[in-house]
Amino acid sequence: MSILVVTGPTAAGKTAVALQLAQQRPVRLISVDSAMVYRGMDIGTAKPDADTLLRYPHALVDICDPADPYTVSDFVADADREVAGALAAGELPVLVGGTMMYLKTFREGLDAVPRSTEAVREHVALKASRHGWQALHEELVRVDPVGAAAIHPNNPQRLARALEVYELCGRPISSFWGKAQEASVRHGVPLVEVMIDVEQRQELHRRISQRLDDMLQSGFVEEVSAFRTREDLHADLPSMRAVGYRQVWDFLDGVTGFDLMCEKVLAATRGLARRQYTWLRRWTHVQRFCGADPNELAGRLSKLVGD
Repeated sequence: MSILVVTGPTAAGKTAVALQLAQQRPVRLISVDSAMVYRGMDIGTAKPDADTLLRYPHALVDICDPADPYTVSDFVADADREVAGALAAGELPVLVGGTMMYLKTFREGLDAVPRSTEAVREHVALKASRHGWQALHEELVRVDPVGAAAIHPNNPQRLARALEVYELCGRPISSFWGKAQEASVRHGVPLVEVMIDVEQRQELHRRISQRLDDMLQSGFVEEVSAFRTREDLHADLPSMRAVGYRQVWDFLDGVTGFDLMCEKVLAATRGLARRQYTWLRRWTHVQRFCGADPNELAGRLSKLVGD
């Protein structure tokens, strides 16, 4: 048995291949998408429709509200649980999606840093608002000089996390570093990673444009408009900063017109694809598969991982 990862640039056809694979053998599909975790974010994420999800359930889809945080460590913990369950049930775990930081961290593992609490997060945030991040970095220098040397004062997220860890357990965050286990070690089976790609970049751009047209016709603007009626949602939340959503939000705010909004969504989506390719070029172990027929590609992947 193996763990199969099906990744690649946005709009390359990853989901179609994964669905075909699910028709050919027992699998557990596990989403690797930082936007599909949110309930209600359906059209703009190109989430499989309700009927498809009913026939082919995807773990880690629709698991949290757009107002709630969902971190990389949350993903690794959730993905590990689903992979372990799949292997125990004799299913092939198939991680499918293009959030590369999720995939990298799943592959390499996380250091066993304790989770923060709401009270500690609020306490650190209050200190930052009162004294500034430079002062908090100086505090980190005093309690964890190794961690402070690796965390820039202008990186508030990592700085806050380091101080939260110290407040939680009295240990510097750097004392937890270097103890991660790779996925193949954690689960005791090989990790096989493939990318679904298209031969020509122009074809990918055509698919991106077509997908945006389909989203708009399916009610993407109305989907974002419904989120704007909620008092607990705003444009700076991670969920609403997802590609497409922040551009539509700006359009509804009157910042841009409709045509400019479309141009910005396309530019942002192509930019996402470029960033994904940058990750993938570094990962020389990831095997590239191209083809127009998802069923044929799924058959090749099934042979690759064996029984």
